[in-house]
Amino acid sequence: MRTKFVFLLLIAASFSFAQSHRPITEKDLFRFQWIGDPQLSPDATQVLYVQISVNDKKDNYDTSLWTVATNGQSAPVRLTSGKRDSSPRWSPDGKWIAFIRGSAEPPKEGKPPATQLALLPVKGGEAAIITDLPRSVAQPVWSPDSKHIAFLCDANSDDLAKKQKKDAGAEPEHESDVRVINRAVYRFNGQGYLDPKHHAHIWITDLPTASDAKVTPKQLTTGNFDEQEATFTPDGTRILFHADRNIEPYYTLPVSDILTVPVTGGDVQLINQVKLGGLLGGVSSMVLSPDGKRIAFIGSAPEPVRSYSEPDLWTLELTPGATPKNLTADYDFDVNSGVGGDNRAPRAAGGLDPLWSHDGSTILDVVAKQGRAILVKFDVTGKKQPQEITRGDQAVEQFVASEDSKTVILSVSTPTLLDDLFALQPDGSQRQLTNVNRTLFSELNLTAPEELWYTSFDGKKIQAWIQKPPDFDPKKKYPLILNIHGGPHSAYGWVFDHEFQWMAAKGYVVLYPNPRGSTSYGQDFGNIIQYKYPGDDFKDLMAGVDEVIKRGYIDDSKLGVTGGSGGGLLTDWAVGHTKRFRAAVSQRDISDWAAWWYTADFTLFQPHWFKAPPFDDPQDYIARSPITYIHDIDTPMMFILGEADYRTPPASGGEELFRALRFLHKPALMVRFPGESHELSRSGQPWHRVERLENIVGWFDMYLQGASKPEYRMPSDETSTTPDKEKKP
Repeated sequence: MRTKFVFLLLIAASFSFAQSHRPITEKDLFRFQWIGDPQLSPDATQVLYVQISVNDKKDNYDTSLWTVATNGQSAPVRLTSGKRDSSPRWSPDGKWIAFIRGSAEPPKEGKPPATQLALLPVKGGEAAIITDLPRSVAQPVWSPDSKHIAFLCDANSDDLAKKQKKDAGAEPEHESDVRVINRAVYRFNGQGYLDPKHHAHIWITDLPTASDAKVTPKQLTTGNFDEQEATFTPDGTRILFHADRNIEPYYTLPVSDILTVPVTGGDVQLINQVKLGGLLGGVSSMVLSPDGKRIAFIGSAPEPVRSYSEPDLWTLELTPGATPKNLTADYDFDVNSGVGGDNRAPRAAGGLDPLWSHDGSTILDVVAKQGRAILVKFDVTGKKQPQEITRGDQAVEQFVASEDSKTVILSVSTPTLLDDLFALQPDGSQRQLTNVNRTLFSELNLTAPEELWYTSFDGKKIQAWIQKPPDFDPKKKYPLILNIHGGPHSAYGWVFDHEFQWMAAKGYVVLYPNPRGSTSYGQDFGNIIQYKYPGDDFKDLMAGVDEVIKRGYIDDSKLGVTGGSGGGLLTDWAVGHTKRFRAAVSQRDISDWAAWWYTADFTLFQPHWFKAPPFDDPQDYIARSPITYIHDIDTPMMFILGEADYRTPPASGGEELFRALRFLHKPALMVRFPGESHELSRSGQPWHRVERLENIVGWFDMYLQGASKPEYRMPSDETSTTPDKEKKP
């Protein structure tokens, strides 16, 4: 009898637990907390990081600095009360934290106030801004003796003169907003129009003499090129950096110059030039070895020309004429890469750099491998096989480690964990240090996806995931949404994705595959779509749909498809090549390759994606453009577009296809987001992100679940004389 009573209590407790959890909603975004840019203290006892939260009242994101003990024995501590604090860096002596502080004040004359360099004493005291420059500063880095800070700033002499006049009380002079453009590369997604008068250069400053004193930074470099990733040499006498010094990247891949400049000022010295491949080319994530004799960096082999060239880990001796050494030429996965979702911090996320061991014998970095992001140790001699450090169904987003590599801190995401810090243990397990979304996630009924490997039409194995609704019942029939990633050279994986969780919470089964062309499966798998995109990748996607339908819980009359960027292109392509989808949402898409060639923010499409420009080979562009198949599209379409998207401008994508469909009296809807770039889904303004989700699911609700959506009703064409009548929803 007692056993039966206990059993009934357990059932009641389980029921109560299930009842206390609710489905995730689109507006839960407002309660999300993210972690960015972790930095380990010199004594390896503390992790410094940026915590990012949503300010829905201001429709923005707040960023502040926090620390947590690496032993996990104490709760995180907030260090700053600012709303726009980022890029924290410990001084080598552990006494100071340098960081970038921005103003929470609204933009003036359309321009946000310049960010400035700030200092915080570790042992107590208020943070103080120490620079007062007319344009924003970025990427602070300490000298080895903790007496100097170098940083990047693009202020020029005219800016300094204008500021001096303004500070003296002079009336501001008229500044023309007319753009005279003579370069094909003149704007960039997320940055806007490029200003040829402003380039990021290296500046240096001493520490202030008093806590409330300002400093007078010194500009060390000049010229017509942006400089990146400054770092002090071990003796503190010079600063090493790199710059892609080609005037017009419209024609050729950049050549990266590796340079140094004395900290006291003087001539810049060219150490070496590195020419690498890939669609954007150049050196990235450059780090100096502890002895100052070599650099490690990320780049792609220049030959052969590919649609996708895997990023590799390279080293280079800092001697004139030295040849870069590819440490991962035989390691067929993507180094310094991850897997995609909408989980990354929308502000102040920080970067991902390789990390040298103290003796310079090994390098740590993150690798994307089959839908996971893992930490891997590489032998600098190349004689030992790479050692995979982490395991499990997760993605390592960032990492930091002590000089002796005994303390390793990971920033980790999983399908049910947005982002948190973990300490890697000697046995490979991970001890959680933060739990920034504990309160919110304890309320939610989140579901873990099911991993699926299936065989495509030609025998290729495709990895995918199936996100099911909470309280899923395999005996029921559910509508299915196929969600396609962009790139096309990117990958879904074992990370949190708000969009997938919310679609599942709304009663949909979500299938998200990695078709051919995706990263994390090797060079050949990624490049196989060269000159054939879109094409066989579409067949991979449909094979995945069929595989899920075979399982018996999908209503195959209620199929939807959506995707962004390259996934938007494939969404457009899908509805022009099959009638199986009842509704489609195409986001930041490309519908016309030729129009995109003329309007996108980067330009090296040939010979990588096409063999010739559209005016020399128009048929190739026509054959691969979804707009070509406009008469075959009968699926009701919604287009989600950012009006400041320079990566896939609306006029070459959804706007064009929308106009064509409406001309043919076919159901189509365009949802435009003012001021939003290509990053709307990941880092757009919070309310825009919420409204994006509401519109996507609303469209599917109307066509797949019969919901009433008067706002989506098409205008009546009853008086039209056009014989091809619009299909009513």
